Amino acid sequence: MKRRKYLSIVAFPEACLKRHGDNYLGVGWTKSKEDADTRYQVMLEVIKRNTDRAQDKVSLLDFGCGASHLYEYMLKKQIKDVDYSGLDLSDEFIRLSKKKFPNLNYYHGDILEDSIELPLFDYIVINGVFTAKCDLSFNEMLEFFQKVVSRVFQNARVGIAFNVMSKKVDWERDDLFHLPFDMLASFLSQKLSRNFVIRHDYRLYEYTTYVYR
Repeated sequence: MKRRKYLSIVAFPEACLKRHGDNYLGVGWTKSKEDADTRYQVMLEVIKRNTDRAQDKVSLLDFGCGASHLYEYMLKKQIKDVDYSGLDLSDEFIRLSKKKFPNLNYYHGDILEDSIELPLFDYIVINGVFTAKCDLSFNEMLEFFQKVVSRVFQNARVGIAFNVMSKKVDWERDDLFHLPFDMLASFLSQKLSRNFVIRHDYRLYEYTTYVYR
């Protein structure tokens, strides 16, 4: 893959933000806000909560945080046991998020190129970063996906969550990243962990994977 060709994945939501503003369309989602909220719910369900005793706060990094809509969902649902931080490669989205939530921790940079000093987090979620491949080929997107997931997993104490497009659909779009289950499972079990869960149960044309230590 040509150096940083994956920046087209950053340019796509930035163009959506200019066109649609600060809403679900402005971060590249289509269909409805309800579908976007479903994704936030599924992402947060990676967190394993102890039901037998009071839960201490867990730390969570929203990788590719965009306009911090995941945090807005947490506020709406009154989720108070998660300490939220955000990271994005986009200057525009980081500026927007910091303006909206100046008291939160945000990180800006490219973890594949920049020397970002990232602490460890209990959980890291990657929502929407791997769904659209834009002008990348499948193999280029696969390489980008594997590199990012491998790097992110290093900073997760408990686990990570990410979504990709499903192959179990009526038709596939050329600009989306439809990743076969067996290819994903082979990569995870060989490179990261055999302790993973694939969620294909929330009616969207994608699936979410939880990978635990």
